[in-house]
Amino acid sequence: MTVIEPGLVVRDGFAERPLADAALPRTGRTAQLFDELQEQTPTLADARLRDGVHRALRHLTREQPPACQVDSYTALIRRGMRIDWHVPDRLPCA
Repeated sequence: MTVIEPGLVVRDGFAERPLADAALPRTGRTAQLFDELQEQTPTLADARLRDGVHRALRHLTREQPPACQVDSYTALIRRGMRIDWHVPDRLPCA
């Protein structure tokens, strides 16, 4: 077990404790936001689609997502590629 900071430890490659527990619901909500966004894609203008991707990623990280990542996801969704966001039972740590 490695203590990263108070409230967050890594054990056997997975994050544990309150901070990790708080991040799991955000992962599930991000998956839901991407699903909703992809259903609406045909009716969205490019700017609205990009904004939706930005909001979904920001919901997950709580930080400003890199513009290149937002643009990449937006382009993939616009081309019809499905983004399936995996929601784990536990958060893996590198």
